[in-house]
Amino acid sequence: MIHFLLVEDDEVDVLKVKRAFRNNHITHPLYIAKNGKEALFWLRSKNGKPPIVPQHGLLTLLDLNMPEMTGIEFLQELRSDVNLKKIPVIVLTVSESEQDLLKAYNLNVAGYILKSMTFESFSQAIITINNYWSLNLLL
Repeated sequence: MIHFLLVEDDEVDVLKVKRAFRNNHITHPLYIAKNGKEALFWLRSKNGKPPIVPQHGLLTLLDLNMPEMTGIEFLQELRSDVNLKKIPVIVLTVSESEQDLLKAYNLNVAGYILKSMTFESFSQAIITINNYWSLNLLL
């Protein structure tokens, strides 16, 4: 089973993802972290307790422009952590910056998708992500 972790600070975009899941009958668990720091807290075990978000079968959907810890900073931290570095990440962002694109791919993202599209196109992108990752074996 896939577990999705959405790292997104914009409530409208969170609602957009939830709506795309609901409209397309995607029932995989969806965890929502407001920023990279919160996501890392949820991904790491504490005092011998398991993490809040299960790492097995996890796919992260990541915004780049967030307060406290940007998406790029989150990726750097994730990739430097021996226990988290293999978690696949797909960037969902409004940033069309070539610099952001290069930084993200240099940090081994699985995809870079612009969320500034119509809801119908965005919803289709979510279906495609779900279908593709449903076929993959995840750690």
